[in-house]
Amino acid sequence: MEQRENLSRGLIAVKTNTGIFLSWRLFKREAFGHNDTGLTGVSFNVYRDGDLIANVNDSTNYLDKDGTEDSRYCVELVIPEVLREHYKSNCQCMKALYAEGKSAEVTAFTSGKNYIDIPVKKPEGGVTPAGEKFEYTLNDMSVGDVDGDGEYEYIVKWDPTNSQDVSIKGYTGRCIIDCYRLSGQILWRLDMGPNIRAGAHYTQFMVYDFDGDGKAEMAVKTAPGTKITRYDESGKETSTKFITIPKKDVLKGVAHTNRYVCSAEDYRKHMIALFMYWTEHPEVKAGHWPATLEECFGIPVKYSYPLSRKDAEELVEYFINVFAKEKSPRNELDKFEGFIYEGPEYLTMFSGGGRELCTIDYPVPRGDDGLMWGDYAMKRIEPCNRVDRFLAGVAYLDGQHPSLVMCRGYYTRTTLAAYNFDGTRFIPLWLVDSGHVPMKNPFNDNPHGGVGSDPVYGILAGQGNHSLAVADVDDDGKQEIIYGAACIDHDGSVLYSSYDYLPDGTYAKMGHGDSMHVAHIDPDREGFQIFNVFEGAKAAPYGYALRDARTGEVIRGTDFEGKDTGKFGVYAESDLGRCMIGDIDPHVRGLQCWVNDVYSCKGQKLDLKAPSTNQAIRWAADLSTQVIDGPDYIDGEHRGVINDITHGVMLAPENTLTNNGTKGNPCLVADLFGDFREEIVLRLEDNSALRIYTNTDITEHKLYTPMDDIMYRVSVAWQNTCYNQTGYTSYYYASDMDFGKVPLDY
Repeated sequence: MEQRENLSRGLIAVKTNTGIFLSWRLFKREAFGHNDTGLTGVSFNVYRDGDLIANVNDSTNYLDKDGTEDSRYCVELVIPEVLREHYKSNCQCMKALYAEGKSAEVTAFTSGKNYIDIPVKKPEGGVTPAGEKFEYTLNDMSVGDVDGDGEYEYIVKWDPTNSQDVSIKGYTGRCIIDCYRLSGQILWRLDMGPNIRAGAHYTQFMVYDFDGDGKAEMAVKTAPGTKITRYDESGKETSTKFITIPKKDVLKGVAHTNRYVCSAEDYRKHMIALFMYWTEHPEVKAGHWPATLEECFGIPVKYSYPLSRKDAEELVEYFINVFAKEKSPRNELDKFEGFIYEGPEYLTMFSGGGRELCTIDYPVPRGDDGLMWGDYAMKRIEPCNRVDRFLAGVAYLDGQHPSLVMCRGYYTRTTLAAYNFDGTRFIPLWLVDSGHVPMKNPFNDNPHGGVGSDPVYGILAGQGNHSLAVADVDDDGKQEIIYGAACIDHDGSVLYSSYDYLPDGTYAKMGHGDSMHVAHIDPDREGFQIFNVFEGAKAAPYGYALRDARTGEVIRGTDFEGKDTGKFGVYAESDLGRCMIGDIDPHVRGLQCWVNDVYSCKGQKLDLKAPSTNQAIRWAADLSTQVIDGPDYIDGEHRGVINDITHGVMLAPENTLTNNGTKGNPCLVADLFGDFREEIVLRLEDNSALRIYTNTDITEHKLYTPMDDIMYRVSVAWQNTCYNQTGYTSYYYASDMDFGKVPLDY
């Protein structure tokens, strides 16, 4: 059996107009069979103020019409006699069931509504070196049981109001990560320091019990200046410690006071040094790049090499103020500031209690400021862009234990590194590196369509997305990494890298996209499917496509009579943005897929209005899919509205906001407590608290918490990676699901 969390029953009580709604967890180990409405197995006694008021067998929720806000509730596991011998004979761990007794008592949410607030400690704002003021807003989240008590703690990232995309210049405030109990008690605060830029692409924090000790850890990219502060129960600081700088770097003079953030003048000096030593660059020495910078810029050769400082200064002046601006007026390299293109980069594992456990070098260093990565090669000159695109994930690569996967790059060079963690050290498993895409001229080329220099992994270059997914796509019991249009097998080998034909017959990579969904989309087809968009426009074989997750090949569609209609994918001459899947029409078999139009999982166009593509949530009692927000849903703001095309608006949150601009992401979507349905976590408008909403509609279905489904659980861990994506269970989840296909322990 794979490693799972040891969670509590997760009982909640919520006041409604008709009584007190109760909801609690069923665990995978407690389900034994199925019927037409859900899983079968154990039942639960429900107690109010010590008195037995009900036995619930067909769900894990109950409405107590006679309850009050002061009533105290608990639930008790009941093992039917017919199952006792089975449990005893099949699993020693079932002994815990008999000792469990009643759950902890709870009372109704103090809000008097269907939400609970977690008060937070807002960091103080600041001023950048350019004199710009900034404040802090709550952003992405994760969860983990950091102390082993069976309850989730809430790990949240604070973004400064001047956080930036990697393609946008400017100073940012520091990125900060906090850990809170549900009560609002802060346990620790991680200040990423001045040498980690703030923005969606820089800081992916993986919260998981990596060493199997029953307590979650957190892995994150760090740098000199990163420090963690711990607090006692009263909120008083008890310690503040910087991470450990490796000895080799200490000997080089690296210290926590070092600041590697560049000003415009720093960048100018950096380019002067690059130009002065141009003839020493390995690509120039190998004859791959022009021997002179004038040839790179397409002007007559004027200077002798190696360049003197004076000549290098003149060429840098030309490059910044003439060459770059003639390429695009948006190339304001004379104002290039706030980026970090030098200095050490680390990977640190922190304990759930806020202690540094291990710090190592980040697995793939930047190498340069993006010159080799293609950041100077196209019309937009964007130093530190492609080189600083980070992703991260958690995967059960051996089928039993969680491993950490840290990634760098996806537009051109693609790298992934996998580690186990034994409680004190990172244990390397494998490293995937496509190598840089060769260019003839680093200042005038298009590296996006090329293959990397590595003979094995080179085909992965340029295939990644702004996120990733994890699933056992080849059904060998071990999870793979779906890296956009490519897939890395559990052992680090290439499972596939998807290519197809352009209309003119050219064989081309499917390439990068902004959105991807990996799930059982077609319940009548074996394995998982992938629905995603590709932004290569005319250079990509498809604008969107439905693919077989095992092979990466585009699936063939059928019409309503079952006739073959060709590949379920559409060529597009422009970037289509994002896509989504879900059960939005209960009369149509399978999950529907949509970008601008809605299709069945067979590729049939449906007469339905496409919902939002921001993010999905499994909120409804009927197992259908809802979406979060559409553009300008309330007063021109994304507030976290939950709606669909059959139920309408199901939740209209009050005084809340979503994150990341038009993407409209909540802080988190996950099954945090109660039954199997997902909760939504939003930030209050004033960033004084996190608000968790839960659904109080009675459901007639019975399922174990999806947090016991490893594919879903790791998706919650990687949800904060870059562009937040929806996670999915390892089984088909929809209003027409076959409960007999939900995997059980027995």
